[in-house]
Amino acid sequence: MSRPQDLSPHPRPLPARGRGEDSAGERQPRFGCRKIAQSGLARLGEIATPRGLVRTPAFMPVGTVATVKALYPEQVKAAGADIVLANTYHLMLRPGAERVARLGGLHAFMRWEGPILTDSGGFQVMSLARIREVSEEGVRFASHLDGSRHMLTPERAVEIQCLLGSDIQMQLDECIELPAEHSDAERAVELSLRWAERARTAFAREAQPGQALFAIVQGGTDAELRRRSAEALVAMDFPGYAVGGLAVGEGQELMLATLDGVVPLLPADKPRYLMGVGTPEDLIEAVARGIDMFDCVLPTRNGRHGLAFTWSGRVNLRNAKHAEDLSPLDLDSSCPAARDYSRAYLHHLVRSGEYLGAMLLSWANTAFYQQLMAAMRAAIAEDRFAAWAAETKRRLGGTPDG
Repeated sequence: MSRPQDLSPHPRPLPARGRGEDSAGERQPRFGCRKIAQSGLARLGEIATPRGLVRTPAFMPVGTVATVKALYPEQVKAAGADIVLANTYHLMLRPGAERVARLGGLHAFMRWEGPILTDSGGFQVMSLARIREVSEEGVRFASHLDGSRHMLTPERAVEIQCLLGSDIQMQLDECIELPAEHSDAERAVELSLRWAERARTAFAREAQPGQALFAIVQGGTDAELRRRSAEALVAMDFPGYAVGGLAVGEGQELMLATLDGVVPLLPADKPRYLMGVGTPEDLIEAVARGIDMFDCVLPTRNGRHGLAFTWSGRVNLRNAKHAEDLSPLDLDSSCPAARDYSRAYLHHLVRSGEYLGAMLLSWANTAFYQQLMAAMRAAIAEDRFAAWAAETKRRLGGTPDG
């Protein structure tokens, strides 16, 4: 393995828990990242925040409304997660960002001591809001909860995220449905770029030391629009870059082709985040292309529907074949939910609609995803990622139940 390489322009070791010193010598929070090793294009690194380090490649469990569904925060941490995701749209509607701030901020509210990334809410506005009107100012929409009217602007999205106190924040962007006309995709890209500049200005005014604002590259599956988006955002010099608008039905082949075009345009010394992705196979392929961060609802959503991820492939616990199977869910897992409970019992819980079934399978799936990321990090550190990826994809392709 090569010598650890700092990704900053002026290499220096990161301070513990992401803290540096100001000109007066006082300790100040700061955001930073470094690369530790590389295997092909896959990168092993660390992101430093005031609330701790994030080991990359990293998968962020989704805690949309300040909870990773069906799990205690202690279980999420014990599974190996360094960071979780929460959502601006949902939290602004209920319980409200100002209320969360009065209650001590999102970390205290949900009892999560580590870093939190918040999405800007743009995707949820476009996908959930009953009525929406997009303008230069922002998005006016009706809540999917009660029909109340709201306005989300780039500045308000930043304000909400600062009220929540998230460590990594996302710019507001316009997410359009695919497939889309070229003219619609182009308009959305240009609008999102103007919103990015406004978000950047608002963040400089609102944010606390150590917080970071990431930009989002959009453009659908149009290579030229993606290039224009990426180059314009890179020129604005954000501390991190996300690739948005993928995993929305375009298929893995087209998603990976888009990444092949976008990732080389992003700075090598900044984190790269693929939003809303994905399956274990998606994560492996994206890491092989240089992506560092992920989030997706699949581990917990599948768990609530009786579907498990294991090192031998997916398992559908609703299937009758498990009714008298006393073997554990996954012999290769270190998670008690996967190791200590029989498939027969899990099948019984799922078929009976018992809450414990959703809890155990969500726990097992969350742990599996974290173990998958840990295995990737180990393979990169030992410069054997390509061989590991090929073998792991073969194992996961077993798909015993589908």
